[in-house]
Amino acid sequence: MIGPNLSEWSIRRPQLVLYFMLVAVIAGALVFMRLGRNEDPEFTFRTMVVAAAWPGATIEETLLQVTERLERTLQETPNLNRLRSYTVAGQTTIFVELKGATPAAVVPDMWYEVRKRVGDMRHTLPQGIVGPGFNDDFGDTFGIIFGFTADGFTRRELRDHVEAARSRLLRVPDVTKVEILGAQDEVIFIEFSLERLAGLGLNYPSLIAALRAQNAVSPAGLVQTGQERLALRVSGAFQDEADLAAVSFLAGERLVRLTDIAEIRRGFADPPQPMFRVNGQPAIGLAVAMRQGGDILALGENLRREMRLITQDLPIGVEPFLVADQAQTVDTAIGDFTESLWQAIVIIMIVSFIALGIRAGAVVALSIPLTLAIVFPLMMLAGLDLQRISLGALIIALTLLVDDAMTTIDAMIRRLQAGDSKDQAATFAYRTLAAPMLTGTLVTIAGFIPIGFAASSAGEYTFSIFAVVGIALVVSWFVAVLFAPLMGLAILKAPKAAAAGTPPPAPGAVLRAYAGFLRLAIRLRWATVVVAVAAFALSLFALRFVPQQFFPSSDRPELLVDLTLPHNASIFASQAAVERLDAALAADPDVAHWSTYVGRGAIRFYLPLNAQLANPFFAQAVVVAKDLDARLRLQPRLEALLAEQFPEAVARVSPLELGPPVGWPLQWRVVGPDTETIRAIAFDVAQAISESPGARTLNFDWMEPARQLRVVVDQEQARQLGLSSAAVSATLNAVITGSVVTQVRDDIYLINVLARATAAERLSLDTLLTMQVPIPGGRTVALGQFATFEYGQEYPLVWRRDRVPALTVQADVRPGVLPDSVVAEVEPRLAALRAGLPAGYAIELGGIAEESADSRASVIAVVPMMIVVMLTALMFQLQSFARLGLVVAILPLGLIGVVMALLAFDRPLGFVAILGILALLGMIAKNAVILIVQIDQDRADGMALRDAVVAAAASRLRPMLLTALSTVLGLIPIAPTVFWGPMAFAIMGGLLVATLLTLVVLPALYVIVMERRADRAAAPAAALSEG
Repeated sequence: MIGPNLSEWSIRRPQLVLYFMLVAVIAGALVFMRLGRNEDPEFTFRTMVVAAAWPGATIEETLLQVTERLERTLQETPNLNRLRSYTVAGQTTIFVELKGATPAAVVPDMWYEVRKRVGDMRHTLPQGIVGPGFNDDFGDTFGIIFGFTADGFTRRELRDHVEAARSRLLRVPDVTKVEILGAQDEVIFIEFSLERLAGLGLNYPSLIAALRAQNAVSPAGLVQTGQERLALRVSGAFQDEADLAAVSFLAGERLVRLTDIAEIRRGFADPPQPMFRVNGQPAIGLAVAMRQGGDILALGENLRREMRLITQDLPIGVEPFLVADQAQTVDTAIGDFTESLWQAIVIIMIVSFIALGIRAGAVVALSIPLTLAIVFPLMMLAGLDLQRISLGALIIALTLLVDDAMTTIDAMIRRLQAGDSKDQAATFAYRTLAAPMLTGTLVTIAGFIPIGFAASSAGEYTFSIFAVVGIALVVSWFVAVLFAPLMGLAILKAPKAAAAGTPPPAPGAVLRAYAGFLRLAIRLRWATVVVAVAAFALSLFALRFVPQQFFPSSDRPELLVDLTLPHNASIFASQAAVERLDAALAADPDVAHWSTYVGRGAIRFYLPLNAQLANPFFAQAVVVAKDLDARLRLQPRLEALLAEQFPEAVARVSPLELGPPVGWPLQWRVVGPDTETIRAIAFDVAQAISESPGARTLNFDWMEPARQLRVVVDQEQARQLGLSSAAVSATLNAVITGSVVTQVRDDIYLINVLARATAAERLSLDTLLTMQVPIPGGRTVALGQFATFEYGQEYPLVWRRDRVPALTVQADVRPGVLPDSVVAEVEPRLAALRAGLPAGYAIELGGIAEESADSRASVIAVVPMMIVVMLTALMFQLQSFARLGLVVAILPLGLIGVVMALLAFDRPLGFVAILGILALLGMIAKNAVILIVQIDQDRADGMALRDAVVAAAASRLRPMLLTALSTVLGLIPIAPTVFWGPMAFAIMGGLLVATLLTLVVLPALYVIVMERRADRAAAPAAALSEG
């Protein structure tokens, strides 16, 4: 017994305990209504983006002078896992990824370190660097997205309305951020005619300088009088394009107006910024992020209410659309899980009533809501919301938490049948079973330790399982020893006393059959053990036939359509491709609605989304099917459409994923110092992958060089003219791309004034050759007099990993094929390639296989701690190495049922299923401990070894089968779900088989061990008597 008898304390203070029960139920109900609701658990993104630009630099210069310098500094970051960088000409983007073991509370400190270190070395970067800038909050989830379209309004007018709506949405409770999607910044273009400038003898740089000086904001002074202060303001600042048109320049003896030499017009960014489209129409979006720990259901209702008011104020023609509604998704998911929870409760209650009878079943049934009522406030204190993981964990916990109550009530019934009084029966379970029950509870919780302490993104994603199950099991033990005896005292009835001399009732047929079979198994104990070992060996062999899967796809109706054009493609090409895709989606009957992102990937509207970088050659569509069946029909049609109509693009259609974001399921990285060498190796890797029938859509994250136009300057002639290559580059950039002259302040906007050449002169090589380049002395000279054009090649982008170039060969899998099976097929072919690689080069496995291996390794790393905690708890209870060995020997037998269940129902062995197997160990150990304690107690009461084994096993038959049956049946509601199904089947099959084997194999092993110990103890005694 552990300390004072809590059951005795409880039944002696019924009014006080009843008061606590009522308070717990009321508090639990209130807290349940206030618990946050979300789709996924809160997740710390341990990645920061560091970006810098060096306008005008080549990709080689950017790599060596910017990317390399920044990466050398960033490699010193504490807790760094890896660096990944993405470099294009004149721009670098570096991903700083921390180790999965980095505590969430430490992550902000690491980002401060990054900013500090980069700030300290910034002076070593080349002149002209823009940045570096930092982004450490791109992990925000924008679960609710509105799209605004306009009919009969300009884009500026639409943006004004959207900005006003954004200001109102930011005032809604729980809203922390509202991002604008697809808005195009206004620009005032001043397009000069180079020919006209040359004819008038005007100097282009001096014109730009004059415009900038006209619009500069500079103080004119402050007049101090005796009574007041007067600020001086000088007029002339540009208010709109009309002010620009009024500007005049002095050309020789003449005064030339700006409109005489340039066209002034207001437009939008050219080339466009990333665009957003809704149902095929250009749109501006508002993406709303919720504060940490908020209730997405309450947020959704508040936003809908505010949007109704906003819509009333919008003019006819401006239409808002709800593009993404996480609140509705969560409401449906929580509704489904809550329904599953109630189904599990009903199933367990029915099992309790059938197995224990109405009165005993009522006690067990009442302990379920009582336990849950205490669990909910503890979840709130622990910061746990109701979401996909915690709700599933509640169902798993529900199937386990009735175990202690059933054990207590079963012991109370047996003592009442033995003639004890109600008070004696109510306290009996605590005296005899409280310690093994607590040990079993701790051992069961220990089985979930790898889930709670796995230092990986997948481990953090599933942490709620450990937390919820651990809380529920501890609470269930206290309910079983404090509240269940009091309820049993009030509800159970003592059986009528039997007449003197009346024999005890005969055991039932099932019990007699089991006892007979157990005696046979004990008699043939070695054969029993051999059969069990053979079954375990067979399950190990069969394990190779169980399909492997990291995390399954989501059952949400969305499909992601990725379009990656050649890397030198413009955003106009991406826009044209999207418009063709929009036309096809509009005609498909299975499409409910869709949104497209041009020049960027979808904003993170779903936590595990693999967010994409903004690139002009990339577009992504989020297609929402009418239901799950429609999604299954739609995916192959879209894949066929993309293959037929978009041959120039690397296209992929995929459902949303569960678990950490991965991207392409099949990935192999070729890393090495020389880009040409890794390209050649990558082609060989691609050939090896293409031979697998399960792989498709083979592509590279970068590969083909793009064309470049080189301006070859005759340096000697340029120096004679007083020109340098830098001056020529600056002039070309100002003419072709344009240079920002100044800004016009218009309401809340700052509108850039961009000076450049006319369209005809910008896009023609002939006119570029005649372009007038200013030289010292106020004169100009044609570019063609000292320069020629020639075509060359350069890589449009280069990926690096830990400062080494890395080229990734990636592919999708065919329908019905799991990535692990393709990896298993391809890896032997790549082993031969790896053997022949030059020094310094490697082929690394990436994608789902790498993330899965990392996540499994993080779980396996915690398994020793789980084993130590489990063995320590068992040793405290058993205090015998022999008995501890018996429990450990039984644990692996659960694998037999796991493999049988997964194979029979064609379920994959993934990360979640592995967590289920580890949790199963604790459940098996709990049953084994209580059975061994019961055998020892019967032996202590004077029974012979084999009689005690049979009697104890027979007495534990009903409660063990009852708890196993309630667990198995209670998991049925979540067994069909995509995420929880593999874990449910693993626990159901493993626990059912392990329980049956525990009732047969463990008694046989116990007899073998104890008889051998008795024989060894008897041998010296016999020798002594003979002597």
